Amino acid sequence: MEFRSLARILGILVTIFSVTMIPPALVSLHFKDGGGLAFTLAFFICLVIGLFSWLPNRNASRDLKAREGFLIVVLFWTVLGTVGAVPFLISESLNISTADAFFESFSGLTTTGATVLSGLDDLPKAILFYRQQLQWFGGMGIIVLAVAILPLLGVGGMQLYRAETPGPVKDSKMTPRIADTAQYLWYIYLSLTVACALAYYFAGMNWFDAICHSFSTIAIGGFSTHDASLGYFDSAAVNIVCVVFLLISGVNFALHHAYVVTRSLKMYMRDPELRTFIGIQVCLVLLCFMVLLGDSVYDSVGKTLDQALLQAVSMSTTAGFVTTDFTAWPLFLPILLMFASFIGGCAGSTGGGIKVIRVLLMNLQGIRELKRLVHPKAIYSIRLGRKPVPERVMDAVWGFFAAYALVFVIIMLGLVGTGMEEVSAFSATAATLNNLGPGLGEVAVHYGDVPTASKWLLIVAMLFGRLEVFTLLVLLTPAFWRN
Repeated sequence: MEFRSLARILGILVTIFSVTMIPPALVSLHFKDGGGLAFTLAFFICLVIGLFSWLPNRNASRDLKAREGFLIVVLFWTVLGTVGAVPFLISESLNISTADAFFESFSGLTTTGATVLSGLDDLPKAILFYRQQLQWFGGMGIIVLAVAILPLLGVGGMQLYRAETPGPVKDSKMTPRIADTAQYLWYIYLSLTVACALAYYFAGMNWFDAICHSFSTIAIGGFSTHDASLGYFDSAAVNIVCVVFLLISGVNFALHHAYVVTRSLKMYMRDPELRTFIGIQVCLVLLCFMVLLGDSVYDSVGKTLDQALLQAVSMSTTAGFVTTDFTAWPLFLPILLMFASFIGGCAGSTGGGIKVIRVLLMNLQGIRELKRLVHPKAIYSIRLGRKPVPERVMDAVWGFFAAYALVFVIIMLGLVGTGMEEVSAFSATAATLNNLGPGLGEVAVHYGDVPTASKWLLIVAMLFGRLEVFTLLVLLTPAFWRN
């Protein structure tokens, strides 16, 4: 294991990350909110940490192998989540505990959107901007940005890309060079963010809210600058903008890249995962709409459709934006939306959850097993579109599902053991492992009242969800550390 090379890379990345403290400081300077000092100090702290890690190891330049790739990904998210907590720790406006600062930082960077903070409307603009910015960087994955930068510094990136890219199939690249792939993804990501910010502005938000909410929308994060989330704006136009860009961000970014290159919508229409994703969204919205309409929860059909559309899409894509207390909705709707988050977005999107492609493949496998019961000697292949799915992919999907279920049960039992009641423990585990944010029970609004031990467990759940379980679990196997 090339530990000096790993320290060198981490030093470079933390040094780069220190630059992200500058925009919040400038925001503070513009609004004169007094919150800029914390970010100025955080900039120098992160810069010193990065340089101290890089300087002694600056000549340790070797190619990364698969093992180092997985380790650097885990270390990267852990270290950045840690240094990202520095402004929260030293800010005089917050005065929160170490556990709360780490929770907020990891929640932002992993795009979970769970928060321990309340009174957001009264916080300095710098703090609010920083929270949104964390989600924006975490949305596509700062690792992908690093893959575009590190080759220029003499560090290969293919191992990082394979360890970070979500979904069951990780070997395909959109361009021959991995740096070009990462750059294309970031161009698309940035373009969508600008378009979303403009749409929010024309829908009625001020520029600050529009930019901040575009960060968390494209990242499918869910942080807001207001305690009432999108409900603060009470605007159907704002809700529509949110839904449209959540759906766009929930699609595999490889399809967006294909559209940019070919200027043809055929890639979207032919993709079986996208068709399934849209079908799930339509079914959820219709079901929520009909139940809410039947129970006369809202006083008009338009209002009912608006609320059903926003909550259904937001929860199922794992964004977690809300405009109302959906936990008070009738019948099974709160539980339904919580379970919808298990599916999440498409592979290669900024959404969390198990991913639509895995759920689709497990469904096809279930259908195949039913057919085999009727015709035991028949040979059935699983196909996505016209292409057969290799058995190794199916094995990986079922292995992921088993590992996911095991991690879910262990974390949930751990939360119950720390004193959380069962419904809150279940929903908190689901919300953090799926990178969703809001839960049920005592975590429906925020996580500030959760026991300290539970917060640390939930941070681990966020990492498992962001790294899609296997990337973190592989470090716990003895084989990984053998030479």
